[in-house]
Amino acid sequence: MLPAQVKVYRNGNLQVIPARELVRGDVIQLEEGDRISADARLVAAETFYVDASVLTGESLPVARHAEPVKTTLHNGRIQAAEISNLIFAGSAVAAGRGVAVVCATGTRTEFGHVAHLTATVKRKPSTLEVQIAKIVRFITALAIIMGVLVFLLTYLLVGMEATESFVFAIGIIVAFVPEGLLPTVTLALAISVQRMARRNALVRRLSAVETLSATSVICTDKTGTLTKNEMTVRALWIPNTEIEVTGAGYDPSGEVRYGINPKTSLQIKLLLAGAALCSNARLIHLTSSEPKRSLIPTSSWQEIGDPTEAALLVAALKAGLQPEQLQQRSPRLREVPFDSKRRMMTVVLDWQLAELWSNELPYLSFTKGAPLEILHHCRFIFQDGRVRDLTEIEKAEIAEANDRLASEGFRVLGVAARKGGQELLEQEHYDLEQNLTFIGLAAMLDPPRPEVAGAIARCQEAGIAVTMITGDYGLTAEAIARRIGLVTDKARIITGEALGHLSDAQLRQFIHHRRNGLIFARVMPEQKLRIVQAYESLGHVVAVTGDGVNDAPALQAANIGIAMGISGTDVAREAADIVLLDDNFATIVSAIEQGRAVYQNIRKFMTYIFASNMPEIVPFLAMVILKIPPALIVLQILVIDLGTDMIPALALGAEKLEVGTMRQPPRQKSQPLLDRSLLARAYGFLGPLEALAGMTAFLAVWWSYGYGLAELQTISPAILAHSADTTTMYIYQQATTFNLATIVACQTGNVFACRSERVSIFRLGFFSNNLIWLGIAIEWILILLIIYLSPLETIFSTAPLTIWQWLILSIWPPLLLIAEELRKRLVRW
Repeated sequence: MLPAQVKVYRNGNLQVIPARELVRGDVIQLEEGDRISADARLVAAETFYVDASVLTGESLPVARHAEPVKTTLHNGRIQAAEISNLIFAGSAVAAGRGVAVVCATGTRTEFGHVAHLTATVKRKPSTLEVQIAKIVRFITALAIIMGVLVFLLTYLLVGMEATESFVFAIGIIVAFVPEGLLPTVTLALAISVQRMARRNALVRRLSAVETLSATSVICTDKTGTLTKNEMTVRALWIPNTEIEVTGAGYDPSGEVRYGINPKTSLQIKLLLAGAALCSNARLIHLTSSEPKRSLIPTSSWQEIGDPTEAALLVAALKAGLQPEQLQQRSPRLREVPFDSKRRMMTVVLDWQLAELWSNELPYLSFTKGAPLEILHHCRFIFQDGRVRDLTEIEKAEIAEANDRLASEGFRVLGVAARKGGQELLEQEHYDLEQNLTFIGLAAMLDPPRPEVAGAIARCQEAGIAVTMITGDYGLTAEAIARRIGLVTDKARIITGEALGHLSDAQLRQFIHHRRNGLIFARVMPEQKLRIVQAYESLGHVVAVTGDGVNDAPALQAANIGIAMGISGTDVAREAADIVLLDDNFATIVSAIEQGRAVYQNIRKFMTYIFASNMPEIVPFLAMVILKIPPALIVLQILVIDLGTDMIPALALGAEKLEVGTMRQPPRQKSQPLLDRSLLARAYGFLGPLEALAGMTAFLAVWWSYGYGLAELQTISPAILAHSADTTTMYIYQQATTFNLATIVACQTGNVFACRSERVSIFRLGFFSNNLIWLGIAIEWILILLIIYLSPLETIFSTAPLTIWQWLILSIWPPLLLIAEELRKRLVRW
């Protein structure tokens, strides 16, 4: 973010040196377009504006000057960003020229302070990473314990050789471990990432998708996220008259609704002409061959310069004025730039627009700025085509109009003028801006995105608190919050200064008792980080939006960092988990919906996968208890775990969000994925049913050949030692094949059963997820290949099935599904 070279005076000569060689006390020269490489104090400045958005988050350029200023302490610390003669590393010169003395370099700069915050904040593991780690530990312990028990039982009680006992212990471990779980989780997350990308949310950290499901608080910026970041003039006020301006954004296709009074029309045009001439912004109309700055274009018109001034140019165009022609006919002779102390800007023009206002004197000045400051310098008022003295009653009316518009969320600018001669070019700015003639007010708004209000309502319905954290002023933020439904009753606004006086305990107590409708205004980077950490200390899962370098520490610390793709810096995007390609708050809510769907789907395919573990385990338990041959071999277990189960499980991972999910509160951060209800359903109901069906199929083959349990126990040692005759081995292979196919048949019914924990498949519909049918087709093609393709038949020890066996296989899917439907009905009841 910092420049490689800088212009500096050394030994009285201006030189270009590497920026890393700057030291305190160096004198640097800056001009428009330069990026600033160190914190410095201005000693000379001409119309000097800096873009400090990477540090402060404010999108508008701010004026800087070389005059001394008096600093005040806020909570024991100087607010450096508020000092108007200081400039900071990482910011850029938006306009003008200046000379400054370096006062801090490297890590000692404000920019370095933000970098230090970002580097020291450690990223926490996502909730999915924590949950998967717990599941792995649980399954590992369970599998190893069962493997050791089987080894001891087979070796000590059954009398097997140690090598054979070890092999069957490995079989138990393989049966307990769901080998397909982690690949399925990864693939399900990848599918969700693709879906989110189609909704303009680009995921940088895969596990963050699931974390979205537990999000309980969203800390969001205002400008560009909740609003369009397109200043628009919505109303114009002249004495006794308010005029509506239609249209939005920078497209000048709207209109100024004058009414029928020609004098009103003339004064409105004078107001807009003065505002346009007292402006340094430009509008460009993009053709199809010109690249746009945003990935998601909102208009074919774009501004260059201050968005507020661009909005005034657009309003002038709507009124039928052409700003470029105005500037050519009345060229600018002098400019007094805006600064934060005067809160005004003045230009002196060679006035040639007599059709708007006749001027017997050669020059005319226009001043625009804060309405009350403008009013304080006005002595006259322009009304009905003539100038007269401004009365105290009229001053009160103008102030009242300003307050009313400001309370509605508008940013209001006043415009005044002064006729004169050579003195307008020679006077100091203080004298130049006296005895002005008040013309009118322009009220503009960065309008909320139309879809944000609905998204806020969905968040509130889903139990997700939304907190606005902005660098803007509190009243402006409150007005936007009311428009989008974030605040419905009394708003609670905490400024950065007030936040500095709160202890961590007081801050936690405050946000605990007031979760909804909170607004933090004029906050600093470390304060945003502190707010996030306060929410997290209360057990919340926090999603944070940001676009500037100043947001990077909070993005890094949050459970989910969300960067802006259009307005965001590379630093913010690098620190984030998710990047919004359209900078839209509604996209965050869509991502949370997808996160909740992912969480549901992971539980669905975990149930599906764990259910098949039981029929894989029972054959080895039956071998120990009943002293019969194992009803499955290890390779057949792997066929199920890594073969037939994979695609149906993946299809469950692609399920859409269940109806009503966004009307439920967020799940608790501590709520485990693998909870008692999931284990009870998989290991206590679905799994035993599949195990019963599988063992029944295995024994049915032996019975069909005349072997009872006693005979099976007799030939078991020979089968285990691979010394049985060819016929017996063929029957054994057909029996294990029938068991394998039965498990797959049961899983065919189970995949429909697992589509919801409570909702009936008849309500969901059998054909609402076509991937499931694809998965079923693939698993049966795989089984047919394993049974009837000679090389695979040899590897997996299978044998062809008879017609009656295939008929029985067709019964298991509906039987298991009916049993699960009865269980769901009982649970709902």
